[in-house]
Amino acid sequence: MIVRYERPYSHASHWARRLARIAFAIFALSLLAHRFGPLTTPHFLALALLSGAFALVGVLLATIGLARLWQVAAVGGIASLSALVYAAAPLGFLGFGAVQYLRRPTIYDVTTDTVTPPPWIRVPAAERSWLARNPTVTPQDREAQIVAYPGLTGRRYDGALDRVFQGVRKVVGETRIATTAELGVENARADFEDLAVRPGAGVDTNGEPGVIPVPAARPAPDPDIDGTLPGRRSSDIVLQGEWRTLIVGFRFDVLIRLREEAETTFVDLRVASRYGAHELGMGAAFAEEFLRALDAELLGIAGG
Repeated sequence: MIVRYERPYSHASHWARRLARIAFAIFALSLLAHRFGPLTTPHFLALALLSGAFALVGVLLATIGLARLWQVAAVGGIASLSALVYAAAPLGFLGFGAVQYLRRPTIYDVTTDTVTPPPWIRVPAAERSWLARNPTVTPQDREAQIVAYPGLTGRRYDGALDRVFQGVRKVVGETRIATTAELGVENARADFEDLAVRPGAGVDTNGEPGVIPVPAARPAPDPDIDGTLPGRRSSDIVLQGEWRTLIVGFRFDVLIRLREEAETTFVDLRVASRYGAHELGMGAAFAEEFLRALDAELLGIAGG
């Protein structure tokens, strides 16, 4: 008489794989729609949390399935392992975000000038959602930034405003900042350009008197940059733009201020998350990356 041993079937393992596949599909599709499509950040994060819930249940069921495999050799080991693989992406994403949330201060706006931050040309506006936050940046927020990012400071360069501005323009393109507004760009023109006269200008080769060019009047100062707004002077150059993280596509508003001071040019930066009350360290990391790239571009004229 032949006794045939039939292995038990682990329903937990197979349900784990189904739920993990659903979680991965929700996460992958929402990520693509957020990065390349119309899905907004609040909706993406809501779907990511939903996928994380499915993935967590899948991991728990996969653990049960592996335990059954060890105890009674139940069928479902491969299904449990595949469930863990599918659940890794959503859980890894949410886990990394949770670690950053706990390690970093709860701020969404960082700047190299915490005393008088450069004001926005156009105040960033985001749709109201479940990612609520205080629209006003408080002094306590600035103090928290100083403690968390003590090395985030502005840069002083021993170069003319127009030279530094050219370097900033180049770095803006290299770091994928889409410029949305600018002020005071005309201040980057070298002073000698207003007085330069081409050789032979105004002289008629036929001996007749040439036409003497009449200097154009300097444009009237913009009322928004007349110096009455704290953090802005009429001689400043201000660029505002939008930056997105490379993979996920989180949106950040960026402001760059160039100010000429005593034959040097000072560059300040401001980076703010478009949504939520926490920038998770990404805004500060981008600001440091931008300033390092600017230092490399303007190597040789950087000052203390």
